[in-house]
Amino acid sequence: MKGEMVFVILLIVVLLIIVKVFLVIWWKPKKIEKHFSEQGIKGPPYCLLIGNAKEMVSFMVKASSQPMPFSHNILPRVLSFYHHWKKIYGPTFLIWFGPMVRLTVADPDLIREVFCSKSELYEKNEAHPLIKQLEGDGLLSLKGEKWALHRKIITPTFHMDNLKLLVPLATCSVVKMLDKWLDMSDSGEVEIEVSECYQNLTKETMTRTAFGNINYEDGKHIFQLQTRQMVLTSEAFQKISIPGYRFFPTKRNRECWKLQKEIKKRLMRVIERRGEKWDDDELENGPKDLLGVMIEASRKESLNFLPAITASDIAEECKSFFFAGEQTTSNLLTWTTVLLAMHPQWQVIARDEVLSVCGPRDIPTKDCVSKLKMLTMILNECLRLYPPIVASIRRAKADVELGGYKIPRGTELLIPILAIHHDQTIWGDDVNEFNPNRFSDGIARAAKHPLAFIPFGLGVRTCIGQNLAILQAKLTISIILQRFSFKLSPKYQHAPTVLMLLHPQYGAPIVFKHLRTDRRAKGNQGS
Repeated sequence: MKGEMVFVILLIVVLLIIVKVFLVIWWKPKKIEKHFSEQGIKGPPYCLLIGNAKEMVSFMVKASSQPMPFSHNILPRVLSFYHHWKKIYGPTFLIWFGPMVRLTVADPDLIREVFCSKSELYEKNEAHPLIKQLEGDGLLSLKGEKWALHRKIITPTFHMDNLKLLVPLATCSVVKMLDKWLDMSDSGEVEIEVSECYQNLTKETMTRTAFGNINYEDGKHIFQLQTRQMVLTSEAFQKISIPGYRFFPTKRNRECWKLQKEIKKRLMRVIERRGEKWDDDELENGPKDLLGVMIEASRKESLNFLPAITASDIAEECKSFFFAGEQTTSNLLTWTTVLLAMHPQWQVIARDEVLSVCGPRDIPTKDCVSKLKMLTMILNECLRLYPPIVASIRRAKADVELGGYKIPRGTELLIPILAIHHDQTIWGDDVNEFNPNRFSDGIARAAKHPLAFIPFGLGVRTCIGQNLAILQAKLTISIILQRFSFKLSPKYQHAPTVLMLLHPQYGAPIVFKHLRTDRRAKGNQGS
């Protein structure tokens, strides 16, 4: 009798689990599909368990199988699934990532609601576990009051007045890099794969910004470990498709786990040492670094008996900063160099401005940077055509109404930033042309909608490091323009693709020629 009771209980439990699984993987998705269909929103049909994953992978594989022509119409290649389904269902449609639904939202007015006027109704979704271990539990992923507190504390680090104090160090790193390029060729001409060089360059600035001069060497080593972790994660994204594979003790996974522990251990050690020597080492002058700002806040809070920022919080913010900052800045530099190499007439215009404002040999100062209006326009056009983040996701925290549509709680909204930046109805017939002049009257007037340009996000969660990325890009490009002319290498293949961020699939080889060599050659031709 007792055995029968146990059997019946087990049977009921199994049946309940089966019913729950059925509800999650079939009944609920079909109910959501019907809910949106009644509002006129359709999309590719939901497939049991996998959603639309099979079709999306097929689109992406086909799009990235070969390079594209030298064109800036990159949407069909980079967001191939969106480009394909938009033609069938319009700009607002449903797609399924397994049993999780996402609603595409590409109308700037609706995006304003999501990011600005009704942002309290939406939240960031959880990052992929592999990304999560890279970005840490910092500003990128925090929510609510803790996010607001951290944002308030960290913001002074990224004020332009503070960042300008980094200019001498940043320019020194650029000059060293360019001197190496010049030493690599007796003729004054050298081919450089710039995406790798720019990553190394931006690590220098990121390390100074995060750790200051006091802990620079420690920070440099920590970020080297994190760079290795990024490489392993990128490899994993390209090869792993088995659910739970990241838990298998493979060689790559074991190295990732080891790196994760080592990075955290070293960060905690640096934070502890900096805290112990705070009164002796902390200087009033010089730029405020992220580590110092966070430690200062933690000390003030503990003295005032407020909720303390822990050493673990500080460590996570350092990880987040490096992950977001290094990739975004090096990405912007890479695409700006590629575009100026593709469009030599704009390279000449940019160089003329730099030489006029900064002189032919003088290293740009903090005052020079703010006067480079044309270079600012060029950087904005690069960010429009090749934004580092091609899409953003938000999740409805409750049942909401968005532009007349009823959105159920838990629905994820996919904002295709790249598609908005390449929307002909917003930007005009020359949408896929490189035309920095469209920003001559500022960002708000560049398109038919003031919120059509969102490379760093929008609203309260706008990228906190955008000032640093733009400053580094201006300094680097202006010094390069003073010293070199450049063009695409014959080896360059145009193949923008997404792997965490938008990057050139086959690298970005560029041929640089020293301007003194150029001028000497022209002088000989004239004589």
